[in-house]
Parts: sequence; structure tokens; C-alpha cells
Amino acid sequence: MSAHLSQPQNPGYVHVSVRNAARRAEMARRLRSATAESGEAHPRTAPVPVVAQNGGGPQMVQPDIVTRGFVVYVGLDEDTASAAGTSLHKIATELRDYVEHIATEAQVHIAMAMASAAHEGSDLEVVRQALGDPTVTHRGVEVPVNTPPAPSSSGVLIDLSRREVRLDGEGLNLTFKEFELLNYLVDNGSRTVGREELLKTLWRNVDEDQMPNERTIDVHIRRLRSKLGRLANTVRTVRGQGYRFYEHPEVTVWAAPEYSI
Repeated sequence: MSAHLSQPQNPGYVHVSVRNAARRAEMARRLRSATAESGEAHPRTAPVPVVAQNGGGPQMVQPDIVTRGFVVYVGLDEDTASAAGTSLHKIATELRDYVEHIATEAQVHIAMAMASAAHEGSDLEVVRQALGDPTVTHRGVEVPVNTPPAPSSSGVLIDLSRREVRLDGEGLNLTFKEFELLNYLVDNGSRTVGREELLKTLWRNVDEDQMPNERTIDVHIRRLRSKLGRLANTVRTVRGQGYRFYEHPEVTVWAAPEYSI
């Protein structure tokens, strides 16, 4: 996202990408604290249940969630593998063949992690970070103090704290539900949100017999896109799944800080 739009009179603002990074760092810190208190000798090697596409960080696994597979991160550079008389490709393919041999229905996907040789951390830490392990401890995650830049009259400013949305400097007259819908999609921008989830979130205080149908979400999305004008494609339809907020160079999202690291 661009960082050219802001409200200069409010120094407590933080760009939403920074806020989300702080969320993930805080969740990782809590996970480390809980692991240390449990007295486990090797907490990094213990399997950690993680809900897929959860927006960053481990979450509590609900009763209706089942295990769908697992990931094994291997920290080993090519030179070390060669010195041992093998290669990363050979190790990976033999591991794949072994899994498919003992469980013929298994589907295996292999991804190699590429990173600078100068990258700080052990091979395993670098691999986990490069491949997006949501339980990894990221090095040097800090929340910078933001000095709001001068406001711009170009693009969209989504101000979550003030509950305002501006297009090219002009305020958009969003209804309460339209703003709540946009806010929820922005907060969950790393994943696609289904219509049923949006209904249960936006109408959570409504009795079930008065709950609108999923068509209501489609109507609100259409109206929201219409008001966003030329930047309507930041709210996109993912066929068969729901809706998702996509970053755009002309869209800036500001919010109040939620975590301090």
C-alpha cells in the first residue's frame, strides 16, 4: 500500500501493514512465553497446530477443525549437503518418495527456500521465515514511530480510527454496514473471506431467524464498489469462495496502534 495519505493532526496513527506486523510479533512473543513456562526442552521441534490462512500467527484450533497435513522445515545449505555426499534436491525427492510409498493417497509439494547468504539467523530460521511459517520468531520486528506525511488529494484513504473513507480528498458517504464490511475485509486482507463469515460478523447481534441471506452481502459489496469509483477493484470477488481486499498503490489504510513490542 501507499503511505502518501494520512491525517496530520493525529500523531497516534500507524500504517495498517505495520500494525499487522506488530500483531504477528505479539502473537509470536506470547507463544514463546507460553512454551517457556511449560518447561519444554526443545520447543522449536514440537508440532504446533496452525489454522491455514489465518492471517498470521497460530490460533486456537476449534473442535470442527481437523488436521490436513504437515510441514517439515529443513535447515541445510547446498554446500553442506554436498560435503555429506548428497544434495538438497535428492533429499527432498527421496523424502517425497518415502511419504508417497507409505501413504499412497498423500499429495506432496516441495518448495526450496532461497535467501541471501548474508541473511542473519540459522539456516532453519531463514527457511521458516522465507516459506512463511506463521509460528516463526521474526528477527528485529519493531513498530516504528510514524510521522504522518502531508495529506494528498489523490487515491483512497481508509481511516479505520475515524471511520472515514476518502476518494481523491472527498469523503465517501458509506453506510454503517458498508464501512463495517470494508473494515473487516481490510483487517483480514491476507485471506479470502466467505459470505457466511461476513454475515455472522456484520449481523452478529441479530437473531438467527432474522439473519439476512448471503445475497445481502453481494448487494453491500456492489454498493461499496460503486462508491470506491476507479479503485473499486481493491474489493474483489474470489469465485466460489467470497471476497478479498487487495492492496493498491493508491490506497492507504491508517489505524490506531494495537500492540507495543
